[in-house]
Amino acid sequence: MSEPHSMAPGSPGQPAQPATTLHPSTPGRQKPAKPYPDFPLFAHAAGVWAKKIRGQLHYFGPWSDPEGALQKYLEQKDALHAGRKPRQDTQGLTIKELANAFLIAKAQTRDVGEITPRSWQDYKDACDLLVSHFGKGRQVADLDPEDFAELRKKMAKGWGPGTLGNVINRMRVAFKFASDNRLIDRPVCYGSSFKRPSRKTLRIDKAKKGPKLFTADDSRRLIDAAGMPLKAMILLGINAGFGNADCGTLPLSAVNLETGWIDFPRPKTGIPRRCHLWPETIQAIRDALAIRPTPKKEEYAGLVFITKYGQPWGKDTTDNPVTKEMKKLLNALGINGRKGLGFYTLRHTFRTVADESKDQPAVDYIMGHEVPHMSSIYRETIADARLRAVAEHVRHWLFPNPKSPPTRDGIIEGAGRPE
Repeated sequence: MSEPHSMAPGSPGQPAQPATTLHPSTPGRQKPAKPYPDFPLFAHAAGVWAKKIRGQLHYFGPWSDPEGALQKYLEQKDALHAGRKPRQDTQGLTIKELANAFLIAKAQTRDVGEITPRSWQDYKDACDLLVSHFGKGRQVADLDPEDFAELRKKMAKGWGPGTLGNVINRMRVAFKFASDNRLIDRPVCYGSSFKRPSRKTLRIDKAKKGPKLFTADDSRRLIDAAGMPLKAMILLGINAGFGNADCGTLPLSAVNLETGWIDFPRPKTGIPRRCHLWPETIQAIRDALAIRPTPKKEEYAGLVFITKYGQPWGKDTTDNPVTKEMKKLLNALGINGRKGLGFYTLRHTFRTVADESKDQPAVDYIMGHEVPHMSSIYRETIADARLRAVAEHVRHWLFPNPKSPPTRDGIIEGAGRPE
């Protein structure tokens, strides 16, 4: 598209620079004459053919290519004379250009907190795969169903159905971005095969792998063998269904150890969540806080858990400290009954055991699950007694003879809602 003669801001203290790269003529160089009298462009001193439209200069090509400059002007003149930004040449959009535009847009949503850094990295990995498979110069308009079928076949060889479906979905989001933002003239045709695996396929794969759970015995072994603060995190996982990010970003302000409650919306979704803490969990958190290292930065001072390096335990990347330490512990104890066991398995275990309490709304609230059901719209609160009962049900599964058994209806005396 043509470029207006505008100035872009430079670095602090530096003068502004031209927004486009021009080619100034050398001293004494003669400006060329118009190829013919009614040629609509004039030879600008910057070494390009130009035209002033609606009070602003626009450049269309070098002196050496008047026909190319004319063609560019004819393509863009209607939009420019109407005061509109000319559309890009959508037919020539390459895979690399699409990936860059999409990732820049997603980076903007990441920077304002609408998606997590981990989500952005997942999108980048999917785009990198598109570029490496199709080639950075391949035009998006040139892709056909056979290309997508071949790509899916390649991915299916290395991944299970779950991962395959997630990556396909991210790729389709990128192509939809191109269509929604008019980077391409028509939506991409994927064909019938480039879609997520069916629910049946996912169920069969899940059944083949077996339950993603820890037994009560394995859970106790993990708690007994873990050092601080991992022990406190494991207890939060099995007591309140906390995941890696929950533990890594848990603020001190969300925890009331005197009353035994945590009020902490899920970092992933922002959905409110309230959890009752066991005496064992409260003590473990106290022990972890007693040896908590000094935070390296002031912004980390409000977190419950700090690494020995003064950093947060929460990193929204695959290189997550909670994940790594849990893996070491599982390997040391030989708890590796199926692929995929990790810290997040504690959340699976809590949900599975808690469901036996027969109070699904209370379990959903503790988990921070959003349930698309009319009853959740009308339900304004859930009584603390129900939340305690769920927590105590899981506690009795894990510790058959807890030191401080619950009183009537599973309610522990003195553990009420914070004032």
